[in-house]
Amino acid sequence: MLFLAEPVIPFDWHRMLFTANTSPIFLLEVVFRCVATYIVLLGALRVTGRRGVRQLSIFELSIILALGSAAGDTMFYDDTPLLPVLVVFGMVSGMYWFFNRLTEWFPRFSDWLEGKPVLLIEDGRINMKNLNNLNLTQKELFGELRQQQVAHLGQVCRAYMEATGDLSAYFFAPDDAAPGLPIWPERLAASRHRVEAGGPHACCKCGHVQELARGEAASCPTCQAHEWVPVCNSKREA
Repeated sequence: MLFLAEPVIPFDWHRMLFTANTSPIFLLEVVFRCVATYIVLLGALRVTGRRGVRQLSIFELSIILALGSAAGDTMFYDDTPLLPVLVVFGMVSGMYWFFNRLTEWFPRFSDWLEGKPVLLIEDGRINMKNLNNLNLTQKELFGELRQQQVAHLGQVCRAYMEATGDLSAYFFAPDDAAPGLPIWPERLAASRHRVEAGGPHACCKCGHVQELARGEAASCPTCQAHEWVPVCNSKREA
């Protein structure tokens, strides 16, 4: 059956520019498809959050996703015409430029679409409201901090989630760091509802530190959590 297929004539310009069952006016539909798809793509990237973007801006990622399939299919499929692909490239590149200009002309639009830095840790305690608004888990936050050689939250003066999805942290001087919530998994796994020994303990959810007596079961005054772990007071090694 393979040998009975109709042969492909190389450099058949009508086939290369148009398909057999479409007319030139189809290019207007391609323009509409590009605008609609690009806007939907930006919306999807906005909803999924900055952790999915990471090193790339939302516009850089959008143009890669939008042009990837169009470029790849045109390179080797004989039934993919060139003119619609050229329109796609022109429209996507134009919208990329236009939306970038919009973010420069209207800072509020930029903050809404790309996001702005969000304070996650202040003076050794987690801002739970901001953490929840970012759809970020404590496990992910602590993983980022461990990559920056953080042993406990008392070492962190401030930490921001940037628009790129990266975590920027500012630290206390080693002698100024206060005891705080340890972020090593094995230390967190030893948390208790009722403490076994008296002394300073940290809330396992937000990092609030307070003195607890032996056998005491307390509710965190900041986040109302009930799990506690003994604080860590080690100095950060840069």
